[in-house]
Amino acid sequence: MSQQEHIGPSTEELVVEAREALRDRTRRRAARLGDHFKREWQIYVLLLPTILWFALFLYKPMYGLQIAFKDYSIFRGIDGSPWIGFEHFRTLFENDQFLRAIRNTVIISFFTLLFGFPAPIILALMFNEILNQTYKRAAQTIVYLPHFISTVIIAGIVITAFSPSAGIVNTVLEWLGMDPVYFLTKPEWFRPIFIGSGIWQEAGFQSIVYLAAIAGVNPSLYESAVVDGASRWQMVWKVTLPSILPTIIIMLIIRIGNLLEVGFELIILLYQPATYETADVINTFIYRQGLQQGQYDLAAAAGLFNAVVAFVLVMTANTISKRVSRTSLW
Repeated sequence: MSQQEHIGPSTEELVVEAREALRDRTRRRAARLGDHFKREWQIYVLLLPTILWFALFLYKPMYGLQIAFKDYSIFRGIDGSPWIGFEHFRTLFENDQFLRAIRNTVIISFFTLLFGFPAPIILALMFNEILNQTYKRAAQTIVYLPHFISTVIIAGIVITAFSPSAGIVNTVLEWLGMDPVYFLTKPEWFRPIFIGSGIWQEAGFQSIVYLAAIAGVNPSLYESAVVDGASRWQMVWKVTLPSILPTIIIMLIIRIGNLLEVGFELIILLYQPATYETADVINTFIYRQGLQQGQYDLAAAAGLFNAVVAFVLVMTANTISKRVSRTSLW
């Protein structure tokens, strides 16, 4: 052959065909999406207020995070304040009070997780074993109630209970022949009191999640265990706990993500300069620097650090859980 004949479509034709195929796929996806919205539009209408809430109160304020990298002045505004980079972060990590706040936050969060996370699981297992429904409902109501009490009232209850003059704790100590102790001025007592009051307030309400998971366990598993001669304890250990394990893992990942989010409202109401040594946490440090001292840029830097660490923790916990147990948030 004197000249090789070109066989098949040209490059331009292939590009045109690829574009047409892409347009067809896009149109089909848009049509499927439109059909989906037509079928499920009620759900999206119900979801709209939540989306707006997140957009207005969580995503829109992120614009202000840039003041963590600026020498912020309320008179110049965010855009008018000069950029100084990571200067505030260097200042934070040279600040002994901030380092103390990090240490206290980690210690309080660790012991809250250690003692507070199993508490609602144990409560749910105990409630599940109660056969008398009247007693069960009464007990659940009693342990749920503290969750609905204002933090200010909780703080008042704690202060009254540990009062050196009229508190129930010191009254018992006097009955035992011991001298009264002003617990809330003792740095070594602040963490146990704070962690214990938090467990008392939230454990009952948090047990609802695990009770719902237990209610979803297949009854035939318990019937098979009874046939095999399993005791009540063996059914809890071999049937109930493995069945609700995915729920436990998901809740653990969420708790790890909130590890640095210590309930600072109660701390602010309970702590005082005498207990800063063990009570001051990152959020109370941010409160003092930002609202009391007007250092908004330094407080924003501390808050951004807190958020980044929380993000890394939840990502790490989710990845490890996904590899080990194949249970994850996403």
